[in-house]
Amino acid sequence: MKRMRQTNRVFLALVAAVAAASLVGAAWATTQAAPVNTGPPTITGTTTVGETLTAGNGTWDNNPTAYQYRWLRCDRTGESCGPIAGNGGAQKTYTLANADADNTMRVRVTAVNSEGANTARSGQTAVVQSNTAAAPRNSSRPSVSGDTTVGQELTADTGTWTNNPTSYTYQWRRCDTNPFQCVDVNGATGKTYGVREADIGFRMDVVVTATNSKGSGTSRSLLTAVVEPKARVVNERPNMKIVSVRFAGPRVYARFRVCDDSLKNLTIIQTDARPGSLSYTRRFSTLVAPKPCGVYTRNWMPAPRFRGSGKYTLVLRARDKSGLTSSTVRSTFVR
Repeated sequence: MKRMRQTNRVFLALVAAVAAASLVGAAWATTQAAPVNTGPPTITGTTTVGETLTAGNGTWDNNPTAYQYRWLRCDRTGESCGPIAGNGGAQKTYTLANADADNTMRVRVTAVNSEGANTARSGQTAVVQSNTAAAPRNSSRPSVSGDTTVGQELTADTGTWTNNPTSYTYQWRRCDTNPFQCVDVNGATGKTYGVREADIGFRMDVVVTATNSKGSGTSRSLLTAVVEPKARVVNERPNMKIVSVRFAGPRVYARFRVCDDSLKNLTIIQTDARPGSLSYTRRFSTLVAPKPCGVYTRNWMPAPRFRGSGKYTLVLRARDKSGLTSSTVRSTFVR
């Protein structure tokens, strides 16, 4: 009997040991499995461009130790999803961009532990709306089409704008051949522009202003080709005209037009003159050849004897590569 009791005790001890080992094995198996999703990720936030969405991890078994995120842009039905490139699409939060408008969003969450990783995807959001609370912003600059010959017509295209502009305005400008300097054409505020004699030698552009209830944005087109006269330019020597002269403090700014059939760079000879003073002459290059005409602005500081009150005369001539020189043009001021 005594021996039987000892045998029972040994048997019970073995059973307990096996049970304990089974529990340890079960616990070990539980902690060594990769995460398993039991509730999908979620997204909170307002689906409007400029607003920020936040990912919820969802629920997972097997104790994830880290989470990774990738935001997805999908079509309006929540399908045809593609990942948002860059680090901005790999954060727990995501700020909606203009490219997201009219799409839906999802987020893909990856849960990680020491045994591996698994991924689950959220449901789709509502369709992302454009941000109508902001002023228009240009995303593709305006353009100009048409023939840059006197008598022809140019047409402005507004380009592409965000934030739903409700109206557009236009301002046409004349721009020097070189360097790039532009001035408004008075009264030229329509979508189309008739090319005129005064534009010869200039390049044209148009400034477009887009407006909505929140404000306005402005963008300019690229420059057109140089405006050409109706008739072909044929001349033995260059011809020249002063377009405008102004003073900014002691500095002189002269805008002038030169036409020449050689289509080569010209030398501009400029002379300062004042009664009772020795004249002073300087030279410039056009840098960009007239084709066949070009408008240029040059500025200089007259020598001290030409500053201050009194009569001041600015004289200009253009000389071609063969040494032929235009007639003299001049502008006189009393300061």
